Amino acid sequence: MVSSLKLGFMIGYWGAQPPGNMPELLVEAENLGYTSAWTAEAYGSDALTPLAWWGSRTSRIQLGTSIVQLSARTPAATAMAAITMDHLTDGRFVLGLGASGPQVVEGWYGQSYTQPLARTREYVAIIRKILARDEPVAFSGDHYQLPFEGGTGLGKSVKSITHPLREDLPIYLAAEGPKNVALTGEIADGWLAIYYSPKVDGFYREALSKGFARPGARRSFEDFEIAATVPVIVHDDVEEAASFLRPVLALYIGGMGAREVNFHANVFARMGYEAETREIQDLYLAGKKEEAAAKVPMSLIEETALIGPKEKIRDDLEMWRESCVTQILLYGDAATLRTMAELCL
Repeated sequence: MVSSLKLGFMIGYWGAQPPGNMPELLVEAENLGYTSAWTAEAYGSDALTPLAWWGSRTSRIQLGTSIVQLSARTPAATAMAAITMDHLTDGRFVLGLGASGPQVVEGWYGQSYTQPLARTREYVAIIRKILARDEPVAFSGDHYQLPFEGGTGLGKSVKSITHPLREDLPIYLAAEGPKNVALTGEIADGWLAIYYSPKVDGFYREALSKGFARPGARRSFEDFEIAATVPVIVHDDVEEAASFLRPVLALYIGGMGAREVNFHANVFARMGYEAETREIQDLYLAGKKEEAAAKVPMSLIEETALIGPKEKIRDDLEMWRESCVTQILLYGDAATLRTMAELCL
């Protein structure tokens, strides 16, 4: 049981334009005692540039990516960015990685999405070799080779010119399915969870335990960070608070992935909402987005989010404290950040 929950500020990725007040909110989160702040990327703004620019106004809060997409950069390019960010932040950087999905990887990056778990394993292994800087980097995998196999034949194994500030710079992985969560427990220092439900805490504990038990695993529950993105809507009317989240949930269930491959939809199906998930997906893909949003059950929202008056949220936080989650990552304005700091910190 986690008696106290840490808080992180989820900045996320931009919409059509950059948010205007994010630097001020980031400073507010640091002053309130938030542990971390996180940027993301989809197919618009990148994760690293805003984190560096806005993060330069802070001095204590951890700065992480949730997530850098594997297909956006080679492992070496990501390692270079991580080394650079760690120096610039005096050791406050956390590298969060994720495989994304086939629509983005193949549609936006023009790469194959096959074998995402194997690709993730190789990607992280190369980054760790670069961070160790104990020898010129050589790697021969199914997805990545250093030096490149073929081409001119002139490729050369090298070490990073810049010495990493921390060889053990923390790497977190975004994961949803049981195999990916187990891999995260095996090779990562933390897990970035989305649409986590404390009611299925045992399912995730089992998956993580399988990873921790594998030969060479880096961590255990005692020293592993589990940072869950949790929507928070502080509002006197619970139903109205839920109405703010229904369109987003319908998008993730119905539109964030193809009908055949939607990892977010699978999360809710595993929670016991298989029939509802299928109906929402059918409506969304048919262009009936409002109808799809209306079908999102209140119970699903309350299992994965914190909504309603402050007193209700205070009570609902107990099930999160009983879970394996160590840190809640939340979006919000200054008032929401302050309320959650009052309730958790």
